[in-house]
Amino acid sequence: MSTALVTVDIGGTHARFALAQIADDGAITLGEPATLHTMDHASFQTAWEDFAQMQGGVLPDAVAIAMAGPVGGDVIRFTNNPWVIRPALIPEKLGASRYTVINDFGAVGHAVACAGTEHFIHLAGPDVPLPPSGTISLVGPGTGLGVAHVWRSGVGDYRVQATEGGHVDYAPLDTIEDAILARLRQRYRRVSAERVVSGPGLVDIYEALALLEGRAIHPVDDKVLWQRGTSGEDSLAAAAVDRFCLSLGSFAGDVALAQGGSGVVIAGGLGLRIKDTLLQSGFANRFTAKGRFAELMGSLPVKLITHPQPGLFGAAAAFAKEHLS
Repeated sequence: MSTALVTVDIGGTHARFALAQIADDGAITLGEPATLHTMDHASFQTAWEDFAQMQGGVLPDAVAIAMAGPVGGDVIRFTNNPWVIRPALIPEKLGASRYTVINDFGAVGHAVACAGTEHFIHLAGPDVPLPPSGTISLVGPGTGLGVAHVWRSGVGDYRVQATEGGHVDYAPLDTIEDAILARLRQRYRRVSAERVVSGPGLVDIYEALALLEGRAIHPVDDKVLWQRGTSGEDSLAAAAVDRFCLSLGSFAGDVALAQGGSGVVIAGGLGLRIKDTLLQSGFANRFTAKGRFAELMGSLPVKLITHPQPGLFGAAAAFAKEHLS
């Protein structure tokens, strides 16, 4: 007998809802997702009620919630939206007798652990499946820079650890990246990797490159820069995108070294949107450029997860692990 639940992925701008079914063998099936704008709803409960109306007014009595922000404690606040969740009140407010609340990138870790091989494409290293045992390092560039790892036992069990690894110090590798760091240091006392290896970071990369060439700096939205850079219509934006890919490769390699990774997965919406650019960039060379450890780095498979809803899928997987294992 399968288990029905609502799975939710809440970010700063959107809250995605879907019905899910977890079969006895652990297979997870997602229904069609519904995307609601967080600013259109006073609270998570009112968004929940809107989704319930879309589903005919009745929802399953189980819920899995992935949220962009730290979890734990009696009151959970989001990083980039004003909603508040009090887990102890979920049964009363939502009518859900069983619930799981997890960090959004932790949910992506569960997706990596449970998704089939058809949801991954090869980026670098040997073109082999992710190892069935050991540590898989996760790096997710988006609005921020998510970092986590999955440890697999080799006999079906796994553990996910979300981290704040995106906030380690940014490490430049050449004079161009020295210039990027110098520009960012004018604004921030401490420059983390997330300031460069994230969607908004492209603006600072672009402006640093413009200064190197003596060009005037005109304010440009990062979304516009990504479009111009990946389409090739703006050569300086294209150079900034390529520099981003180099920095992502360097950072992903650092994370794998620090975590003892035996495989690496790039996640996050940005990685999926620029997958063709990543494949043609210097990402792979920078990933392995670790001096005495270059040979070791070259032996690690690096994948990109392509599941269309890793947050929703991963939240459901986290629920199954907590309540159905």
